Amino acid sequence: MSKASQIINIGIFAHVDAGKTTITERFLHNSGVIKDFGSVDKGQSQSDHLNIEKERGISVKSSALSFPWKGVQINVIDTPGHADFAAEVERSLMAIDCALLVISAVEGIQSYTSILWKTLRRLKKPSLIFINKLDRMGADTQGLLQNIEKSLSKASIALQEVRNEGEEEFELINTLDPKVDPPYEKTLESIISNDEAILEQYLEGESLSTDLVRHSLRNQVHQCTAYPILMGSAKLNKGMEELLDAILDFLPTANNNYTSELSAVVYKVSHDKVLGRMANIRLFGGRIQTRDSIYNATQDREDKVSQIRKHKGQQDHQMNELIAGDTATISGLSTVRAGDLIGKHEKVGINYSLSTPLLTVKVEPETNEDYAPLVKAMEILASEDPLLDLLWLKEERELHIKIMGMIQLEVLGRILEDRFHLKVNFDKPSVIYKERPKAAGEAFESYTMPKPCWAVVGFIIEPAEQGSGISFSSSVGVNQIARRYQQEIERTIPKALEQGNYGWEVTDLNIQLVSGEHHNIHSRAGDFAVATPMALLNGLKSIGTHLLEPILEFKIEGPEEVLGKIMGSLGQLRAKLNNPELKEEQFMLSGRIPLATSLDLPAKLGALSGGKAKLSSRFSTYEECPVELGATTAHRGVSPLDRAKYILKARKALQ
Repeated sequence: MSKASQIINIGIFAHVDAGKTTITERFLHNSGVIKDFGSVDKGQSQSDHLNIEKERGISVKSSALSFPWKGVQINVIDTPGHADFAAEVERSLMAIDCALLVISAVEGIQSYTSILWKTLRRLKKPSLIFINKLDRMGADTQGLLQNIEKSLSKASIALQEVRNEGEEEFELINTLDPKVDPPYEKTLESIISNDEAILEQYLEGESLSTDLVRHSLRNQVHQCTAYPILMGSAKLNKGMEELLDAILDFLPTANNNYTSELSAVVYKVSHDKVLGRMANIRLFGGRIQTRDSIYNATQDREDKVSQIRKHKGQQDHQMNELIAGDTATISGLSTVRAGDLIGKHEKVGINYSLSTPLLTVKVEPETNEDYAPLVKAMEILASEDPLLDLLWLKEERELHIKIMGMIQLEVLGRILEDRFHLKVNFDKPSVIYKERPKAAGEAFESYTMPKPCWAVVGFIIEPAEQGSGISFSSSVGVNQIARRYQQEIERTIPKALEQGNYGWEVTDLNIQLVSGEHHNIHSRAGDFAVATPMALLNGLKSIGTHLLEPILEFKIEGPEEVLGKIMGSLGQLRAKLNNPELKEEQFMLSGRIPLATSLDLPAKLGALSGGKAKLSSRFSTYEECPVELGATTAHRGVSPLDRAKYILKARKALQ
């Protein structure tokens, strides 16, 4: 691959306010793609487009940008830094080959920083770390480097040192320069300790060339056994060119095998007033040309590409062709949703879940005449973020969505107002509980009347390991129940389990089809779609289910004098506490707490500590919860337990 055709696909990740969008802006400016540097705080950045992004100075949507650097094309995905928008980060992870993790020299490693790093490590994404904001008062690079080694990776290697940090006139020292000693010797030893071949040469007294050392580091980065650390200030444009050079020197380029089969992932969906849905895709194999018909493997349908665009600086550029290894935006895929896989999806990296929506909320228009436009708007937003999991109850005229947190709800309200000119009200969010079978048991249904219909099914239901989800198997032969009907049963099961005994999704269970029959004349696939929910819900009613509640892991830091009050308050909220750590009149307290009791915890901590306590938390797992301490919800729609009414509804005989 010639250098001119090299492409690097990199994602930029950070906890909110670490400065990653400013870094992206500097990349565009330094590469000559934009003439004027835009301020994030003033809402002038190229990657923040929504009004609320400009007003608040934060990113809530991922953005794709492209620029050249020394003959290499760099495609950047700038991701949101707030945990409420982790779904955007998830999908970006499928499209990148490598990553840049940004950490503030003042705030250091924060809760979301650790989550992002663990995800990058699990997915084996070669990564650089950039310590930003060295000019800020309170910058503690040495302490942060120690914390990075302790909390993130012992294989982190600082390629720079800083002098006069906390001042605008700070100086960066290149520790990969042999002329800079002793820092070079320390960096050299860190690099060669992971490479037996050159370590042996070094121990035998041989001289190691700079090129050999850098080549060794590059290989280690590609193998995820080393993580270079660079430093600077994006605001002052110091250390930016060195960072860009490091991206070229140490991170992998994309495979541009356009002769292989078509394979791509849709990592983002947006909407254009003229062109409709716009799919941001990463192409892993093959090529796409305008007017090509491409196969959406997720939706099992063909669509024709009408336009291919690439965003460079302040403009979109039309392209006639997209080749493997590159990213672009495609129009013409009328039903595409974020996360869809195109072509041979086996080539696409495994998706990884960073986010679990833990709250559900009802959305209502301020005026009745806006109900239909609101439905349409929410369907569009759900195509852009499928984790909203839009539930539209037509008969009840209700819209329900799932959310990560209150910031996301605020953003959704502004998007509906700014983009769709709709004013809405959100009900008070409710915690999303789940259910799990109490024991093993049987489930049976014989749906044979009134004709024409025939579907007889018998299941064994068993509890499964926590977090395992739903599994289905069949021991029934195709002569008893035809394969196409068994496939319909399997497709129906997840929908049937969306509402259990307490109205919540049923999970962590094994379902085995053990008996049943079809009729050669009277059976249709839809009959088994009707019989399956009736059987399962009756079975679960007989077996019983445990109520499960979401549990958060938390960490609180603050002055020692308020520790007693905080521990007492947490005890009343059903928190399970670890022993506190005390150091220099400060405490660190960790533990686990139900989400339901901790929704107001930030405000309570602020009141108890006079604003001096700092809280970080993340979702841990679902655990059993006494029904009286949890919440139940009414069944939405017609329940399969109301057999006669449910059958009439399925046959469209009920208005």
